[in-house]
Amino acid sequence: TTGDPKGVMLTHANLLFVARAAASLRELRADDRVYGVLPISHVYGLASVCLGSMLAGASIDLHPRFTPAGMAAALAQGATICQGVPAMYAKLLEHLQALGEPLRAPALRGIYCGGSPLSPTLKRDVEQAFGLPIQNGYGLTEAAPTLTQVRPGRPRVDCSVGEALPGVELRIVDSHGRDLAAGEPGELWARGPNIMAGYYRNPAATAAALRPGGWLATGDIARIDAGGALHVEGRLKELIIRSGFNVYPVEVEAVLNAHPEVTQSAVVGRSVADNEEVVAFVELAPGARVDAQALMAFAAASLAPYKRPVEIVLMRALPATATGKVLKARLAEIARHLPST
Repeated sequence: TTGDPKGVMLTHANLLFVARAAASLRELRADDRVYGVLPISHVYGLASVCLGSMLAGASIDLHPRFTPAGMAAALAQGATICQGVPAMYAKLLEHLQALGEPLRAPALRGIYCGGSPLSPTLKRDVEQAFGLPIQNGYGLTEAAPTLTQVRPGRPRVDCSVGEALPGVELRIVDSHGRDLAAGEPGELWARGPNIMAGYYRNPAATAAALRPGGWLATGDIARIDAGGALHVEGRLKELIIRSGFNVYPVEVEAVLNAHPEVTQSAVVGRSVADNEEVVAFVELAPGARVDAQALMAFAAASLAPYKRPVEIVLMRALPATATGKVLKARLAEIARHLPST
């Protein structure tokens, strides 16, 4: 979603480690019915949803494509476990609001989220609609994919992605690979039985990602709090440096997503003479009347001047993968061709 695709070589042992962790940490049972709409061609759908469920002897209610109506129907018809990405939950809530109907999920006992950042506003709205805490998690394809998970029975009031899976080690390092103090943001490195063998036919990229001692340099900026929970700030490649200040797109997106007429947003950087600008792309809810200028004013009330978008582009739908992950590389290309402010 941020650059040219690479083939990630995952072993059977990598995938089975994550499958066992998914079954254990989600406390899956043989009588569970798992909502299965995440593509099995994607590692989240394969290792966590499919293999984890089968390992526990649970049933998987497979759907070929996500639609909000299909998700609502699956939950109403008895799904007990729901795994998805933030965009899916946002679209479901938008669908229910348009119908003027509450969520019906009589058998549901667990909701899980991963794949992209979960905003505080969406977390609040999902938990209110479902009447359950959402268990946020984090990973990447190179880790097959899960590294952390919020534990059942230990809900978070923030948007932390939880603690490392048993058997997985995490480090936060500076640009020279030196460990940082607890709470300081830096690049996340991870080590464990789920780390890839390397990139297919790409030794240079493999050497850049796999560091001595078996550590994977994730390319993500994160911090670990005093309780051991991980907080992901964003991608190193997506960090915007504006007038010498660091701008994390996730922070700007969280502010925009808090507007009641915004379904989701994505923020990218645009290079200008000796600087970078912040450009935001916003998908509005059906029937929304807010315009770009009003959203600018809304964001300005919560963001420092250097974090505020210089331009907000309204879109009917943000470009996304089959799993709902926004294609920021495509948006960055669009931003480059917009007239500079």
